[in-house]
Amino acid sequence: MPLYTQDQINTIAAKIKHVRFGMFTTVDNDNVLSSRPLTTQQIDNEGNMWFFTSDEAAFTHDLASHPEVNVSFSNPDEQLYLSVTGQAYLLKDRAKARELWSPLVRAWFPGGLDDPHLAMIRVRIQTAEYWDASASKMKQLVQLAKTAMTGRAPVDMGKHTTICL
Repeated sequence: MPLYTQDQINTIAAKIKHVRFGMFTTVDNDNVLSSRPLTTQQIDNEGNMWFFTSDEAAFTHDLASHPEVNVSFSNPDEQLYLSVTGQAYLLKDRAKARELWSPLVRAWFPGGLDDPHLAMIRVRIQTAEYWDASASKMKQLVQLAKTAMTGRAPVDMGKHTTICL
């Protein structure tokens, strides 16, 4: 029996639908964090995020010994910030690559689906945490002005939610 609900997965997918890049953070063998932008290709119904990558990318070699990753997304125009943690796996999954392939991916893989270094990263989402400031910008400015005048923390500036899958 899954630990997640389809509604939780759909919520995560909907939040990042219009965010083009996520910052994909890994840990190397010296326990140093590093990040790079990757484009999420899909969040499937099982709670996996999928990314295209090259198996020659240095960070992919760290995934076998340090599969714990974070992918963070932001859309400042919409006041949305989302952070996903999970376990990442580097896969040579041609069927999945074919399913998710688009002409834009060819820019990184000129050999297309037959490119020998084409790989997929599957991130099994464990938690997703998001901050969604649904209040209008004017309401936020009023709240911040109150804070400046009273010295008290602003209230009703948005929503913070954690989803555990």
